[in-house]
Amino acid sequence: MSDIDDWGTDDVEAEQTEASTPSLYFGSVDEFVREYLRNVYRRRIDGRHRCWAGRWWEHDEGIIRLEALWRAWEHLRLDPATGMSVWWRDHADPHMAALMDPDGPFATATEGEENTCRKGDPLPYVAPPAGMFPDVR
Repeated sequence: MSDIDDWGTDDVEAEQTEASTPSLYFGSVDEFVREYLRNVYRRRIDGRHRCWAGRWWEHDEGIIRLEALWRAWEHLRLDPATGMSVWWRDHADPHMAALMDPDGPFATATEGEENTCRKGDPLPYVAPPAGMFPDVR
């Protein structure tokens, strides 16, 4: 049996926690890749020196690494001092190097417009099947 003084405090605490938790900027890893990452991480992708799969969502390691990048970005974007520097140094550069490695998870995606791009162009992108990455905001 609960004490009368404690009645209703769980609901108030839950509301305060929800109110203090910042909302996500991007609603899914797909939105993060489509709207942000592919546009800021511009590299020449030729399938020999660097690989990238426009259908990144067909590669389990690609999904996991990109999800980790997105979640780290969402957390570190809230640090106005060094958050983005930490994200680039500790997250983006190591994960992207692993993803783009010719022996990495996208090693079989080496040809065609959906897997290659010129220096300065956004990374290739093919939309995943509808509903694969629902918005979680």
